[in-house]
Amino acid sequence: MLISEIFHSPQGEGKWIGVPSIFIRTSGCNLRCWFCDTPYTSWNPEGEKMSVDAIMEHIEQYDCEHVVVTGGEPMISHEIESLTLRLHTAGKVITIETAGTILADVHADLMSISPKLSNSIPVKDPDWAHRHDARRDQPTVIHELIKRHPYQIKFVVDRREDVSEIEDYLIRYPEINREQVYLMPQGTTAEMLAERMPWIEEVAKQLGCQVTRRMHIELWGNVRGK
Repeated sequence: MLISEIFHSPQGEGKWIGVPSIFIRTSGCNLRCWFCDTPYTSWNPEGEKMSVDAIMEHIEQYDCEHVVVTGGEPMISHEIESLTLRLHTAGKVITIETAGTILADVHADLMSISPKLSNSIPVKDPDWAHRHDARRDQPTVIHELIKRHPYQIKFVVDRREDVSEIEDYLIRYPEINREQVYLMPQGTTAEMLAERMPWIEEVAKQLGCQVTRRMHIELWGNVRGK
């Protein structure tokens, strides 16, 4: 697997915010969100080739139950199935963070799905804009992921115009429990997050959803290893 970084930090978003976790960040992605906060795993993927054995050996240094497999897009890796099996066998509580565009036979205690809205399209790069838009919404994959696994849905909210798109999405997927849906602000600084959060909180109330902070950005900014 191409691994960008492995580190220990509190989970910064969603249901298990604040929970100490080992993060295994894979490199490589099938999408190109213009606001990607880890461009070193998408636009310019970099990392070290590691076997599943090497990854498991590396995480042994941390006395930690929760493991987050993130990216990039971890579901594009052929080794994701064997990695999650090994983590499961080791008794780890596994979160997979995915955009929900690829299906794989994985073990996950929490499938953390962040569907990409039209606000994510990289309009300044026409070639990638077309590919990104064609790939970002995969209904069959979403239906299967939420049927197979405990899940949460995290929408990155950038502008007020996103609200109607989120409403339409939830109508298209009536099986989604809105209590498992989180709205979170787009931003790579604490100031950007704080600017959007008040109106996002109001929208969440109207939709019957939750909001989530991005605690790691609030505390440390958009830095690697946190």
